[in-house]
Amino acid sequence: MTENDEQRQTLTNGQGVPVLTYLQGVREGHPWADLAEVVGPDPVETIVSDMSGWAVSGSVELGEQLVRRGARVMRHAHEMRKDLVACPPPADWSSRDLGDGLRAVPCDRDADEVFPAWRAAFPADHPDHHHGSDEEALRERLAPMLEGSVLGPVLPCSALVVDETDRVVAGAILTDRDGLPWIADVFRRPEARYAGLGADLLRQVLSVAAADGLAEVSLVVSDANPARRVYEKLGFQLTGTSLTVVVP
Repeated sequence: MTENDEQRQTLTNGQGVPVLTYLQGVREGHPWADLAEVVGPDPVETIVSDMSGWAVSGSVELGEQLVRRGARVMRHAHEMRKDLVACPPPADWSSRDLGDGLRAVPCDRDADEVFPAWRAAFPADHPDHHHGSDEEALRERLAPMLEGSVLGPVLPCSALVVDETDRVVAGAILTDRDGLPWIADVFRRPEARYAGLGADLLRQVLSVAAADGLAEVSLVVSDANPARRVYEKLGFQLTGTSLTVVVP
């Protein structure tokens, strides 16, 4: 495995032929080959032999081939993109009322302070629930995201929502993912009082992103996540579908 100029890693087969490139990270305790792209012949054998225990995110075709070799599906997701230039946020998005006693603040709080709302937003029956303990979810998922060590540095247009007691109740975290503005997470507490808050916060954040000069924003949403319909209403367009699997 070698590293190219774009920080992508390259997997080579036994003959030294490149078969796969990817961005390396960590996902739920697994070494992670993200945005995997097939660049050579039959990468499956090499992946199975050289990447045991890895999470691999790539095309549906690659994922299904690995599943047939015993891999476990971790996430079936859709990639979406919003063009902030051709389809700019309406003027009223920047002044959306978030609700009585609620206000948007910069996304600069410690992970421990953000965690209760984030964890509550993804209960056990949610497709994006982290199945580890609270400590593991904080250490492996939320803290690295806020630190910028997983999906890139957090962008200034990101925001949290706090209530009248200054408790975090929602958030929209955007990152610079290798030069691509990326919605890393949108979450809110599940109580009825906060229904629709995630969408309203995202409208504000997209307005700020456009004002900051960002030309586009992308994201990935799980296949079973009803938030996909919200993104579609906000002007996001489907650009691709991927499977994340864990290699046996």
